[in-house]
Amino acid sequence: MRTDSSPGTLPAREHLPAGDAGTPVLDVVIPVYNEEKDLQPCVLRLHDHLKRTFPYAFRITIADNASTDTTPQVSRRLEAELPEVRAFRLEQKGRGRALRTVWSASDAPILAYMDVDLSTDLNALLPLVAPLISGHSDLAIGSRLSRSSRVVRGAKREFISRSYNLILRGSLQARFSDAQCGFKAIRRDVAQVLLPLIEDTGWFFDTEMLVLAERAGLRIHEVPVDWVDDPNSTVHIVKTATDDLKGVWRVGKALASGSLPLDRIARPFGDDPRDREIKDVPKGLARQLVGFCVVGGLSTLFYLLLYSGFRVFTGSQIANALALLVSAIANTAANRRLTFGVRGRSGAVRHQAQGLVVFGIGLALTSGSLAALNAASSDPAHSTELAVLIAANLAATVLRFLLFRAWVFPDRRDTDATVVASHLPVANPSSPACSMAQPGHYGPLPQRPVTQRAPHDPYDTTQFRAGEAADGSWRDATMQLQPVRPHDTDSRDSR
Repeated sequence: MRTDSSPGTLPAREHLPAGDAGTPVLDVVIPVYNEEKDLQPCVLRLHDHLKRTFPYAFRITIADNASTDTTPQVSRRLEAELPEVRAFRLEQKGRGRALRTVWSASDAPILAYMDVDLSTDLNALLPLVAPLISGHSDLAIGSRLSRSSRVVRGAKREFISRSYNLILRGSLQARFSDAQCGFKAIRRDVAQVLLPLIEDTGWFFDTEMLVLAERAGLRIHEVPVDWVDDPNSTVHIVKTATDDLKGVWRVGKALASGSLPLDRIARPFGDDPRDREIKDVPKGLARQLVGFCVVGGLSTLFYLLLYSGFRVFTGSQIANALALLVSAIANTAANRRLTFGVRGRSGAVRHQAQGLVVFGIGLALTSGSLAALNAASSDPAHSTELAVLIAANLAATVLRFLLFRAWVFPDRRDTDATVVASHLPVANPSSPACSMAQPGHYGPLPQRPVTQRAPHDPYDTTQFRAGEAADGSWRDATMQLQPVRPHDTDSRDSR
């Protein structure tokens, strides 16, 4: 049993302090376009629910993106009547644009959004944001496709939703279950570095955000929800589906080419046990061995096929050299990405050059084996040649793994400790990370020096690192929650 002194024990994550300090803990954004009929009932119902059940200060932000009806007037009237409501007007359409603009300018440490029709039951709101408040998760989403979800909707939308999520799983290897549910939340420090990477300004915004977050190694919490379809929904299904498929293609292409700098934001929030030094536990060795064996098996098969093809036109030594050269280039590229997790084009040429040196060693082993076989037998059978090459390749494979791990792709986490231990700054609407002028610009990520919390920022979401836990400079900031009143029934909810 582990004790607090165990080297595998992680420091407690910092909870957001509960208190009435003027800054809301939660900012719920409601993006709207021509919703003059549904906006007021939605805001009143949400406001009443939060007042009765949410133990923190909150804000409701109406993000009106270029409405042409009386929605702006309704928004301003609600802002004047309710102190927790804020109206925000954009002159361009796009739900993604509205969310990115409001979230980037918000000072609340937890950012959420929901659709104006309130199809999702509000009882899931506190479970949605609780893991973010505690620091356990980075994003949270409502899922209508979970086994314990209770959903009422037509067969057409059910088919479209499940088909879309199957496409995401097959093309982008997404593991979250429901990308389109209009019920999501994100920590402000996470949004600060994630939003500048998202290009979409429409309905695909959610999916792109989740895919990039998942690929960057961030933790996504899923909450089963109760959901009732709105028959009067104004979403254009065909156009939305077309735009989503275009987005899937664009993001998939960017991920395949390595143009997204996800390695720079991988695991920057909170302590990760994979970054800790634990005695007698090699870093990633088991996973690397499995990946190397899979790549090695495929490379060997590819090499043998190439050798058999080249052998028809030339001698055994030349056929072996050509087949080994082509398969070595493919093997280095595959191991670089799949086994050792190196993404992007940085260092690719150097890795291939080092891989060719390793190829030279393998060539010497296999060529020497063929020379020994030809010396022992003047006309060996083709099957005998293949058997000798397989044995020589096994020896070369062991040597290749050791050289790859120690020389070509060494573990640089020790030298990159400053990146893992970096702290993110408080969201500032004027900061480059929150700039909306260039959403696709991948500039340097901001970092925070290890300093004491500013007295004017009671909701600083800085995470403590393993080094701070080791020298005793971190403190357990776990708060005491105020009890929630057990009257979670909404008089306006007929269900």
